[in-house]
Amino acid sequence: MKGIRIGNKMSRVPVIQGGMGVGISMHRLAGAVAAAGGVGIISTADIGYQEADFGRNPRAANIRAIHSEMKKAREISKDGIIGFNVMVALRDYEEIVKACVDAGADLIISGAGLPMNLPELVSGSGTRIAPIVSSGRALSVISRRWKKKYDYVPDMVVVEGPKAGGHLGFKPDQLSSPSSSLETVTADVLDITRTLEPPGEKIPVIAAGGVFDGADISRFLRLGADGVQMATRFVATEECDASLPYKMAYINADESDAVIISSPVGMPGRAIRNRFVERTTSVKQSISRCYNCIKTCHVTDAPYCITKALIDAVRGDVENGLVFCGSNVGRIREIVSVKALMERLEKEYSLAEQAAGCSLESPGRLSIHR
Repeated sequence: MKGIRIGNKMSRVPVIQGGMGVGISMHRLAGAVAAAGGVGIISTADIGYQEADFGRNPRAANIRAIHSEMKKAREISKDGIIGFNVMVALRDYEEIVKACVDAGADLIISGAGLPMNLPELVSGSGTRIAPIVSSGRALSVISRRWKKKYDYVPDMVVVEGPKAGGHLGFKPDQLSSPSSSLETVTADVLDITRTLEPPGEKIPVIAAGGVFDGADISRFLRLGADGVQMATRFVATEECDASLPYKMAYINADESDAVIISSPVGMPGRAIRNRFVERTTSVKQSISRCYNCIKTCHVTDAPYCITKALIDAVRGDVENGLVFCGSNVGRIREIVSVKALMERLEKEYSLAEQAAGCSLESPGRLSIHR
């Protein structure tokens, strides 16, 4: 597998570990993925939830944690590619992005809205930027703005399909539409990126949402993508920053346990069915404190506090918290190291490539194309 170029760095394999908040992908997971040859991503969503003053001053706690998490991730992987995921919907979006740049991020991946002013926030730095899009139209809107105002094209584009975990960039009725499939949207985005690429340069397109194994990686690379982003698969790793009960919720989940919920932030989301999900579908939960996390969340109307729900879950109260997941959560059955997972993905990819090569030959031949 050929890696992904991010600025002057090149990953060994074309695998980006998706950013998962709150507290799921922090320094241990991102550092381990980068050390294993992938691209490690730290989620900035309430990243400072473990800081002593988070309840009193979440903004300061989050900014402080961005620097400390990156420093600790760098101790695990000195030269690997490590970046941050920053949601556009965050109330402190601009300040968070600038803190990520100051902390030395190789890459910022930004979605949950259109990152229209992202280039100016990283201006003068070596940090590369990538929008997350769920349609070719969204990329067109972003790229036109970036080109006109900043003379900048995306350094990379992440295409997220409807099988992803957490908040989804689709309306509920679009989730099962063939026109919203990752394959269809990736093809649309590839057509657009080809028109954006400067002469002699390439904008990597990364397929995300429902990518589970090496065969999936092979399939999307053959469709034209330059890499994949995987999140759910990395939760059940020894290095994942979540608690053991959180990881076991993934291990114990069946395919039918991955359900679509209505999030307080105004987007559909995919999570594991538990007592919390069943309770909040019909009864509004009392909110004793607002953390001012998301622009689109209005505390007076919200059915529950999403920050509290996610923190409760990551700390281990998985029946009374919100456990986001991807559509393939039911396929996970064991906790492994990041190194072992990466080796497995590479082996699965190799087997898939061999099978695809054999299928190109006439029935009487068995040679393998590379």
